[in-house]
Amino acid sequence: MSTEWQARKARAVARAIGVQAPWLVTRAEGALLYRQEGRPCIDLTGGWGCLAVGHSHPRVVRAIQEQAARFTHTDFSAVPYESYIALAERLVVLAPGRGGWKAALFNSGAEAVENAVKIARAATGRPAILAFEGAFHGRTYMAMSLTSKVFPYKWNFGPFVPEVYRVPFPYPYRSPVGPERAAEYALSRIEEAFCTVVAPERVAAVIVEPVQGEGGFIVPPPEFLPGLRTLCDRHGILLIADEIQTGLGRTGRWWAVQHWGVEPDLVTVAKSLAAGLPLSAVLGRAEVLDALPEGTLGGTYVGNPVACAAALAVLDVIEEEGLLARAEWLGRTVRDRFVAMQARFPLVGDVRGLGAMVAMELVRDRGTKAPAPEETAAIIGRAMAGGVVLPRAGIYNNVIRVMAPLVITEEQITRALDVLENALAAVLAQGASASVA
Repeated sequence: MSTEWQARKARAVARAIGVQAPWLVTRAEGALLYRQEGRPCIDLTGGWGCLAVGHSHPRVVRAIQEQAARFTHTDFSAVPYESYIALAERLVVLAPGRGGWKAALFNSGAEAVENAVKIARAATGRPAILAFEGAFHGRTYMAMSLTSKVFPYKWNFGPFVPEVYRVPFPYPYRSPVGPERAAEYALSRIEEAFCTVVAPERVAAVIVEPVQGEGGFIVPPPEFLPGLRTLCDRHGILLIADEIQTGLGRTGRWWAVQHWGVEPDLVTVAKSLAAGLPLSAVLGRAEVLDALPEGTLGGTYVGNPVACAAALAVLDVIEEEGLLARAEWLGRTVRDRFVAMQARFPLVGDVRGLGAMVAMELVRDRGTKAPAPEETAAIIGRAMAGGVVLPRAGIYNNVIRVMAPLVITEEQITRALDVLENALAAVLAQGASASVA
């Protein structure tokens, strides 16, 4: 970003709104972002996971234009329109359940989470919600209360919403009992919490990301989610799957929970649903959603007709362009390169992921697993200078993750991974030179 633009931002935009790229984007297509001077950069953030079908997909753009020319807004609760109903129909057919599901549309991922909690509490008559360490569920007050990481998301924003209780998530790489027992340990800690923190009869729902996103793309052991489903059933607790980042093909299936054969009671979805337009949904078993009387859910802009039109086009593109299989290919490609980097660079402590959600965790010492956040930031900065935009994650800010559009080409992902590998080598070399000096 030029000095002029930086000065304009400093004068007019709240300081709390941070940015990562030091330049402005002028246009984008597929997996490419174009800077002011016309230079293309490869986008591995995908608008922070919102662009499974890529930037400015022609089919999505056309759907947006056609709907905007007809009408842009009425408020569905005032004057309904067909695209809201059509999208709900499509989503409940795709839902990870055995039928009999319904949907309600909202604006953002955080809003979907807030409404899922409202639905769970109303349907069960219970107040408490269990959330996990390392979780990210959004930045509005209920969602922020469920989110685990303190800075920057919860810094100085308390007090938080009551009746939220936190339990460990199975983190195989850092499990205190080792990766083989990580799931058993996490499930046992929930049962322990029912004795020491909150009675299970008071718990309305457990909310879980099938793969933790902001937490660092942490994939739980195979037995964890089925065990969590069994635990919830035993205590009459609803299971909410937060699929805001994992859903809509990111892991190679429509929903990440399908990898474990788990059927949640409620699912939240957003991000890639409308290719970056504000749109989210709560899907759930009909008897759970319909426990609420008419008029208790809604909002002025929820299920906006332009966003609904975009979402219907997104679902078409995912199906017709085979993006679920594409996610599997992309995940294998990235994982293979990350594993090769792990063998070459001691800084790479762990490589993990599911489908196209792949990450590497950087550590200063593989024995102690001491996090390497400064090195991570330096690598991302060097990659940015090389024309690749990468997202960081992890509770220690030491995870590099890939959320590339699923339409990224083989040439583009190869180039991006080359740039990342060169950045790793340069930062390590710089560190070695500094230590010698």
